[in-house]
Amino acid sequence: MTLPGAMLNFISYRDHALMRRLNRWPAPAWVRVWMLCATRGGDGWLWYGMALMIALFGGEDRFPALGAAGLAAGSGIAIFLRLKKATGRRRPSAFEPHCWAKLLPPDQFSFPSGHTITAFAVALSFSYFSPGLELGLLFCAISVAASRILLGMHFLSDVLAGAAIGALLAYGSTRLI
Repeated sequence: MTLPGAMLNFISYRDHALMRRLNRWPAPAWVRVWMLCATRGGDGWLWYGMALMIALFGGEDRFPALGAAGLAAGSGIAIFLRLKKATGRRRPSAFEPHCWAKLLPPDQFSFPSGHTITAFAVALSFSYFSPGLELGLLFCAISVAASRILLGMHFLSDVLAGAAIGALLAYGSTRLI
């Protein structure tokens, strides 16, 4: 087996072990509510609301912040749609049912997490222009990412890749704007 093949097997084995543990964990009610709200916010509502607040109250950097976040998120959507089809990785729900989350996945492919790409692309872009919001924005992005794993929508490596891609896109977009 080649080194990349061995590394992919190593990651996949650990992803599946974590998935089995989390899919069988009867999380407390507050965790369930938090994760469901984070995922629904990550569907776009959270970021649209933040964009509206920044547009209205963001000061003189509001337009560059909105442009950078829009560029990073738009690029992220294009990237994750291509990568999902190219990799064809099945979602955790294709391997084992979740014990309490009954959400339907938005598509059949898992890698990378589009919610996480968008969350980090937008949160880090806005953070660059509004450093005072950084902790709250990172909390939101991390919550969205964690929700994708805890709700059985993605494997850990899907979310880690999504966070890295989103962070790189935010970095690039803030340099271009």
